[in-house]
Amino acid sequence: MGKALETRYPILLVHGLLGFVRLPGHSYWNGIDVALRRQGAAVYPVRLSGVHDNEALGEQLLERIAAIRAVSGARRVNLLGHSQGGLSARYAAARRPDWVASVTTVATPNQGSEVADRLRHRVPPSGRSERLLARGFEGLARLMERLECAEPGVCLPLDGPASLLALTSEGMAGFNARYPQGLPARWGGEGAGEVDGVRYYSWSGTLQTRDDAGLDLDPGHVLCRQLARCFVREAEQNDGLVGRFSSHLGKVIRSNYPFDHLDVINRCGGRREGEDKPLGVYLEHLARLAEAGL
Repeated sequence: MGKALETRYPILLVHGLLGFVRLPGHSYWNGIDVALRRQGAAVYPVRLSGVHDNEALGEQLLERIAAIRAVSGARRVNLLGHSQGGLSARYAAARRPDWVASVTTVATPNQGSEVADRLRHRVPPSGRSERLLARGFEGLARLMERLECAEPGVCLPLDGPASLLALTSEGMAGFNARYPQGLPARWGGEGAGEVDGVRYYSWSGTLQTRDDAGLDLDPGHVLCRQLARCFVREAEQNDGLVGRFSSHLGKVIRSNYPFDHLDVINRCGGRREGEDKPLGVYLEHLARLAEAGL
């Protein structure tokens, strides 16, 4: 395929909550960036704060976009965000549509996460429990920051309580009122495929019912199955952290791939779930963006 899949604009990969670019021996995107580059795309994984609210992360992303535009000479960029990274991308596109050619959200809680709702219910704001939880999340984010190989020594601001609120249904309702671009008009539907010259896409997965004892060897998958118990509205229709229909934005490529929340960024732990492979979905999307002249 080679250069046939080269996009007109660079692709920025935006990580989610507690994310990073590269730790010793481990990449957040787990070979996705490498595979896209092999097809001719200019790909830039960017690092934002590991724990903060959507607007703060979006402002950091705008700074990254400005720097990459200057380095690459590209007028616009394609944003692809996993989980909360999709919300950072939405904010950046809403604020500077002239800088963004497309936004693709992957397993993003565009209507909020029921896991965050349950946690918010059990940990009321401004209490001792919230302070302890916030310190734990911020401490983990700071540790990962110290281990970051892509930008060693760079410290970014953290805000645990703001991060939790931002991912709840209540927090996302406020965010969506301010930045509605690409949102479906009805639950479970599709949104506008293009707003202010920016193309909007989304995809996500759902946990699959399997009797494979080998799944227990994948701690990430086990965690997703445990967290899936938090879901009521989208019980049986979630990836462990994000509900299927909550993920919908713009043109919905598919929202029931056989991937959990970590599988979708190619962390399958050697498991095979159906015939679909996460890496193949990204390569298909690369072709989609190239065909659209993006």
